[in-house]
Amino acid sequence: MAAYRSAAGFQRVLNAVKHVCLMQRCGVIICRYSTVYDPNEKVSLIIGVIKTCKKMGIKTVAVHSDVDSSAVHVKMADEAVCVGPAPTSKSYLNMDAIMNAIKQTGAQAVHPGYGFLSENKEFAKRLEAEGVTFIGPDTHAIQAMGDKIESKLIAKAAKVNTIPGFDGVVKDAEEAVKIAGEIGYPVMIKASAGGGGKGMRIAWNDEETREGFRFSSQEAASSFGDDRLLIEKFIDNPRHIEIQVLADKHGNALWLNERECSIQRRNQKVVEEAPSTFLDPDTRRAMGEQAVSLAKAVKYSSAGTVEFLVDTKKNFYFLEMNTRLQVEHPITECITGLDLVQQMILIAKGYKLQQKQSDIPINGWAIESRVYAEVNQQAINTVTKVLSTSQISDGSIFQNIFYKMFFKYLLVTYGKTREEALKKMEEALDNYVIRGVTHNIPLLREIIVHPRFVSGDISTKFLPEVYPDGFKGHMLTAGERRELLATAAALYVAAQLRSQKFLGDLRVSIVPAESRQWELCVELDQGVHMLGVSRSGNNYTVEIDGEKVEVSGEWNLASALLPITINGKHRNLQCLLRTAAGEITLQYLGTSFKLRVLSKLAAYLSKHMPEKIPEDTSSILRSPMPGSVVAVSVKPGDNVAEGQEICVIEAMKMQNSMTAAKTAKVKSVHCKAGDTVGEGDLLVELE
Repeated sequence: MAAYRSAAGFQRVLNAVKHVCLMQRCGVIICRYSTVYDPNEKVSLIIGVIKTCKKMGIKTVAVHSDVDSSAVHVKMADEAVCVGPAPTSKSYLNMDAIMNAIKQTGAQAVHPGYGFLSENKEFAKRLEAEGVTFIGPDTHAIQAMGDKIESKLIAKAAKVNTIPGFDGVVKDAEEAVKIAGEIGYPVMIKASAGGGGKGMRIAWNDEETREGFRFSSQEAASSFGDDRLLIEKFIDNPRHIEIQVLADKHGNALWLNERECSIQRRNQKVVEEAPSTFLDPDTRRAMGEQAVSLAKAVKYSSAGTVEFLVDTKKNFYFLEMNTRLQVEHPITECITGLDLVQQMILIAKGYKLQQKQSDIPINGWAIESRVYAEVNQQAINTVTKVLSTSQISDGSIFQNIFYKMFFKYLLVTYGKTREEALKKMEEALDNYVIRGVTHNIPLLREIIVHPRFVSGDISTKFLPEVYPDGFKGHMLTAGERRELLATAAALYVAAQLRSQKFLGDLRVSIVPAESRQWELCVELDQGVHMLGVSRSGNNYTVEIDGEKVEVSGEWNLASALLPITINGKHRNLQCLLRTAAGEITLQYLGTSFKLRVLSKLAAYLSKHMPEKIPEDTSSILRSPMPGSVVAVSVKPGDNVAEGQEICVIEAMKMQNSMTAAKTAKVKSVHCKAGDTVGEGDLLVELE
């Protein structure tokens, strides 16, 4: 009954796919089946759950918290029910409220989305007891694969390659040290019920094992309500490659090729692509067959993902199975032509898979970037605030994706070749407008143009190897620096000329003839550059250190985007800030650069202006992110050493140890365990 029956059909659908798309992560979508469904209807690709339901003639009910009453998924659904206030524990994780919404609307099925209750066996059991269809696997598969210890034993029995390690539960830190010594360092300490990189620590010695056991058990208890840990051999310098599987209730199962997820930060995926540049057909087939073998071993029925670590010799080892639809599934849809949400609904309804393994193609290449807000470049792993809805040049609207208290966006590009997909991703990131928060677009753009990534030479250690001191933005070459300086100068002149006019006419009837040459002083990175600028229409010639740079464009100063041509090369910049004092912040090649443009006279006079003295950050400890205080290890009067732990902040269910910047005495403590803190809040003062 499926819509796709042949590889040719896949290709016809792929041709209609937009090249830049977004998936929405929302709460539970409650479905009411229509009596009419056309199985021959071809459903568009890369769409949300609600859009797929609409295409299939299924009415939908969205559940939402009170603060999300205007969210996109709420507006798209046929009905919507508020299930509580903003905290997820009182809304999206509130089973009683969701069950009431099901009864209130007479829903027949529930699609749990990509998170929250999607892998909660108790929720699936409650639905089953009420006669409501759970659009996902049964409770046995959720429980078996949700427990890393049990899933590893099942994988071994199904002859799936597994990582050497201890298969039982680690009781305490000292037993962890003993087991780690027997396995041999390095080891990975991980939560048995974990996922998403939470509750995971790499240990290279006994001390790190003890510390890793403490933090991992706390994170596991906080995130999953289960502090059990296991220890495995850490596979150094691996690739993270996952296989998408699809299985029905009649014993049929398929593998839908792989997704490469090796670009990670703190075990969180950053950039994914399908297919992988690393796998050959034989390795792909072997991984796919083992993934299907595992799915059949637990009688799996729905869409699921089997994750593997792959070493440099293409040996692969089972990592875990996600019993839900993952947010990166659109890139699999792009290269196979299958709508996975549609397949999940059909499977839940009892239909057999209509495809054979030989029907599953690899058509083109797809890449996904996870765009999210961050505190700053130094604390680059922390999501902080809500991203605003943005729009790129092709008209695609970027929608919110709810993740705990924060938002992230998934940006997907597709091309016939990897080169084409990467080029479209570069263009999409340059055109991606976000205001009000710091974000990770600079990092994403650097990754996709980095020679190692472009050549496919990657592993899970890519980021620490390429940026050992942390990512600090794009490093300008001499030519790029000249381009940036010239653009800032041209923008300054264009703004000055516009300020002299109103509705196209001069503001003052008697003014000197318009100047066509300017001498400017441009400051960038504590460097001062004297520039000569000449203008002809919308074209500017900027002379910098004897070099001429030609800059032209429409110079629409009201637009968020600044498309210009520099020496014949098209560039998309964004003007993030422009003040009357000559301060200009430009987003160029993904990274924000602060410049100051002044006339020659203004630059001379500015030397006499007093400067603001920066705050001494070594004597104070501020929270680098919003979160909650888990523990405070000091009190006023205590002596602390440089690097000593002062407190622990939990954000995104990850615990972060905050340490002293110097050896000193504690002057005052401004927080206690259980407090909620915001970014920049004062925690501790040192003398």
